[in-house]
Amino acid sequence: MTTQHEVPTNLMVDGFRVRRSFGFGGLSKTATMIGAGALVAEGIIGTQAPLTLLVSIPLTVAGLALAASRRHGMSALTYYWAKLSWRRAVRSDITAYRRILLPHPYALDLPGVGASSTLIKAYDPTTGKSVGVAHDRARGYMTITTLLAPGGSLMAPTGAVQSSLRTWSSVLDAMSTDDQVKGASVTIQITPGAGEALGDDVKARRDPGAPKLAQQIIDELVRTTPHATASVAPWMSVTVDPAASANAPTELSDQVAEALKVVDSLDLSGTGTDIERRATDIDLRRLVRAAYDPAVFNARDREFEELSWAECGPQAADDGWEEYSHDGGVSVSWVLREMPRRPIAYSVLLPLLAPGRFQRRITLAYRVLDPHEGEAVLEREISHAHQRAQATAEVKGRAKWSQRADAQRAEQAAAQMAGGSQVVDWTLMVTVTARSTAELPAARQELERAVKATRGIRMRPAYGAQGAVFAAGLPLGYNPLVTD
Repeated sequence: MTTQHEVPTNLMVDGFRVRRSFGFGGLSKTATMIGAGALVAEGIIGTQAPLTLLVSIPLTVAGLALAASRRHGMSALTYYWAKLSWRRAVRSDITAYRRILLPHPYALDLPGVGASSTLIKAYDPTTGKSVGVAHDRARGYMTITTLLAPGGSLMAPTGAVQSSLRTWSSVLDAMSTDDQVKGASVTIQITPGAGEALGDDVKARRDPGAPKLAQQIIDELVRTTPHATASVAPWMSVTVDPAASANAPTELSDQVAEALKVVDSLDLSGTGTDIERRATDIDLRRLVRAAYDPAVFNARDREFEELSWAECGPQAADDGWEEYSHDGGVSVSWVLREMPRRPIAYSVLLPLLAPGRFQRRITLAYRVLDPHEGEAVLEREISHAHQRAQATAEVKGRAKWSQRADAQRAEQAAAQMAGGSQVVDWTLMVTVTARSTAELPAARQELERAVKATRGIRMRPAYGAQGAVFAAGLPLGYNPLVTD
């Protein structure tokens, strides 16, 4: 017998909308301007050399057709251009990483987007413990990770869930008005099996004088439990710009102190999330190293103490079009394509969080827009929505129902913001890791089924960006939504 989790109406959420610019015939605003400029230039050149129009006009029309058509939720021109760029990178061996020893201070850095990051072991005076800080040397940003206790709210009363959602809204409001907070991400990693740590814990607590039958049962549980359970590790990473302070610190130690102060000001109590502690440098090494080699996730702390930041990365990695090969296996990463246009339950991500055969990492990255920027974005979106509907009406006699509904959603979002809500740029990323290439089809199938079980969330493979999305789910200080 199966049971269905019923969610009250007041716990349904909506308001998801993709930014859309206004252009001609399904083109974006930028593509329309480029196309118009190209046609004007061809007309001017054609007055002097008419034969050039036989080549230039078909090429321009073909380019505009590709820009207007869609493939995997993006324009076909963008998709094929990305694939062409990736193939050029493969021929130049840019997508392959091999860690080698070179006479350079940063020769052993992490691959890809993590190359500019370094790990700082800092002392937190508020707790009296050490804290691991990921420092982006290129931009000067600091990322501090907070370890969370795994839990849920499915069994909580409706009032408690509503209170948690309101408190979380207050946290987002605090982020939107703090210029130093550049972005944040919440990651939940599910690793099958309890590993050696469970056996060590049972061995230390085992009573030698226990009955033989009890000892046999414990031995059997220790032997089979790693194949029947999963280790859940959630964490939240906040990216801070210490230089955005009124008195920008110049010393590295002062910058770390400023970043810690900003993160400490974000109060997560009452959000339904239990804070375990700030992640130490050993915690960050474990999370990063275990992503590349899941077999070491439950290893002892002393095995990570002496690792340098570069040694936490892979010995070798190959960034493929739809997969990412590294030390401990092969990973496949998917990104959000579109959210449902209907209200959805707050527990919609539950199928993605269910344990499976393979390690899975679900990351929700977001950037809270400040009130002025959010208002400008929504007003612009309302104008674009009405312009699209009006242009269609002038050609076909009436606007599409989908265009009318899109304009209503844009106006609804503006009304919600006027009532105190925040505008958030966010995305969802999921990475599943198989131990070998032979297991990759099963891992991909497991991920596809989990996405379909959400009943509405549409995702796609991160074409040509597998390595970047893989790193975005780790506490490296990289957030795809954080720009300079």
